[in-house]
Amino acid sequence: MNKRIHYYSRLTAPADKALIAPDHVVPAPEECYVYSPLGSAYKLQSYTEGYGKNTSLVTIFMIWNTMMGTSILSIPWGIKQAGFTTGMCVIMLMGILTLYCCYRVVKSRAMISSVDTTTWEYPDVCRYYFGSFGQWSSLLFSLVSLIGAMIVYWVLMSNFLFNTGRFIFNFIHHINDTDAVLSTNDSNPVICPSAGSNDHPDNGSMIFYANDTGLQQFEKWWNKSKTVPFYLIGLLLPLLNFKSPSFFSKFNILGTVSVLYLIFLVTFKAIHLGFHLEFHWLMQTEYFVPEIRFQFPQLTGVLTLAFFIHNCIITLLKNNKNQENNVRDLSIAYMLVTLTYLYIGVLVFASFPSPPLTKDCIEQNFLDNFPSSDILSFIARIFLLFQMMTVYPLLGYLARVQLLGHVFGDIYPSIFHVLILNLIIVGTGVIMACFYPNIGGIIRYSGAACGLAFVFIYPSLIYIISLRREDRLTWPKLIFHIFIIILGLANLIVQFFM
Repeated sequence: MNKRIHYYSRLTAPADKALIAPDHVVPAPEECYVYSPLGSAYKLQSYTEGYGKNTSLVTIFMIWNTMMGTSILSIPWGIKQAGFTTGMCVIMLMGILTLYCCYRVVKSRAMISSVDTTTWEYPDVCRYYFGSFGQWSSLLFSLVSLIGAMIVYWVLMSNFLFNTGRFIFNFIHHINDTDAVLSTNDSNPVICPSAGSNDHPDNGSMIFYANDTGLQQFEKWWNKSKTVPFYLIGLLLPLLNFKSPSFFSKFNILGTVSVLYLIFLVTFKAIHLGFHLEFHWLMQTEYFVPEIRFQFPQLTGVLTLAFFIHNCIITLLKNNKNQENNVRDLSIAYMLVTLTYLYIGVLVFASFPSPPLTKDCIEQNFLDNFPSSDILSFIARIFLLFQMMTVYPLLGYLARVQLLGHVFGDIYPSIFHVLILNLIIVGTGVIMACFYPNIGGIIRYSGAACGLAFVFIYPSLIYIISLRREDRLTWPKLIFHIFIIILGLANLIVQFFM
């Protein structure tokens, strides 16, 4: 509709208002949403057809805030999989690579001189170069990122709800839950839930007193993988059926608060736990992992989604007051995101108490390494649970807009269509929370899949084609961008062998 209105307005002279669209058919500003799958999803308050009035500082913060999200919980695990030194290098290199690809996205509209691209978004650019294939393939990979993020959210919400309930039960009955798992014995206990379970997260409950009927009943009805994922259905399924998610977008500030609190939590724990590091380049020891591990592609898969903002970066930068600063502001935002990931990942990995625990105990969600009785971790889980419960309906709305809007031409064809779609999305989340509650695995698979298109292939191919049409394509540029595409393909393929 936006493109049609823009086209009609150009059919007459600027002074002639005959074909200017009336206000009641122009989409309201509050209906323009941006999202990063595992970051924030919110509406743009000041979105306009031209350029906005945000300062560079606000623009940088918006990009940082949109990109930061739940993927931060898996960064320490990714560093453990890659090795400490390798992990830090991979984070910095992936930050640089995804920044360059994002830069190519930002510049993609300017490469088209024959058409007015003022109102275009990135899918429009893909459709210009690749036709209907570009449109539908971008839709497919966008849905992959959305559905993958919603699955991760369901797994994490089940985890946080389970631990919140367990904290309340333990507090009322004066139960110490660190007695059931391998843990440190100090005032800031750290646990190893996966000890003795082949690195698979413990999806059961507590085992303390076999004859305690109340505890047995609690364990029966409050189980991380067997009951809690189903309890969320009654709470979240009705919210997904709302016609408009405007109410939930009001809680976007919770995402910022959650990230800032996680930074505080990690800093506080690191101060009290101290650093525990030994450097062994290739040799695995009892308590420490080598600095170089061949599982490092698992971290690249996670980081592809952690640095993913390519689908909405054009929209965000449209609101920048000084358009000449777009590249600088984008670079600063990526640098801040990279430093945030490094800060969280390095502190959690370095302060993890080894010995007595091995670094391999670091969980895919590092909050699982703190017992449910830990007050600071309990607060973090409450923050994240509430934040995810407000973002989840937004992601569901965006999935509905992209799928039903393209297939039926209406984002709300009927309550039946919407309910069927939401049941499929929720059912997928419940199944994964019950049988594969590994957020690191889900993030790296969905990240490598959607990143293949939006991060690696489309930006590079569009740049190659545009240079070719202008007879400015050189062999170094061609080889470099083909190399980026190969990296994206390898990043996806290798995930299935790790």
